[in-house]
Amino acid sequence: MNVCYSVYASDRPGLLRDVASCVAAREGNIDGVRHVGGETTELHLDVSGASLDGLEAELTEVEGVQRVEMNASASSVFGKRLIVLGGGAQVAMVVQGAVSEADRHNIRGERISVDTMPVVGEARLAEAVRAVGRLPRVAALVLAGSLMGGDVARAVTELRARGIPVVCLNMAGSVPDVADLVVTDPVQAGVMAVMAIAETAKFDLARVRGRRF
Repeated sequence: MNVCYSVYASDRPGLLRDVASCVAAREGNIDGVRHVGGETTELHLDVSGASLDGLEAELTEVEGVQRVEMNASASSVFGKRLIVLGGGAQVAMVVQGAVSEADRHNIRGERISVDTMPVVGEARLAEAVRAVGRLPRVAALVLAGSLMGGDVARAVTELRARGIPVVCLNMAGSVPDVADLVVTDPVQAGVMAVMAIAETAKFDLARVRGRRF
């Protein structure tokens, strides 16, 4: 069982602790938490576990809680995430290929979403690459640009060490030397990145790691 409990409450110190204690008492595991501040605080908790019956009622008894809703978890709705970063024009082409390929797999029951942000400059790009490692449900990163190296290459190495594969376009700089896969055509890069993370695809990134296409 994997569901999202949306808790709407008056904000106070210890609110998250008390909500988490209720989940733990039911032997539930919190897979992800999203907090939305405002006049009414929202806590959206993705919870998995086999003993969650009655948890919704118990959460409503926590001090300050106004109401609780059960929804589908983010993982069951959006699934794996492919992140695309880099120069705007090339990012757009990568996304075109990625979305087209994701559509093929999603109609077969998969859940793959594509997120993107055009960003340029070594410092900003390196910061963004490192931040990818802190995002939930990220399955792979694609870097699209003409020149990337220096601290961006170091950030790519750090991200790969965390188990997130990196695909990049064939470009100048040292990033292609540290990426898992280098693809010349941006549309094809998006397609191959989705194939690498799709369970319904037969493409094995491990078999082509380090190669250039």
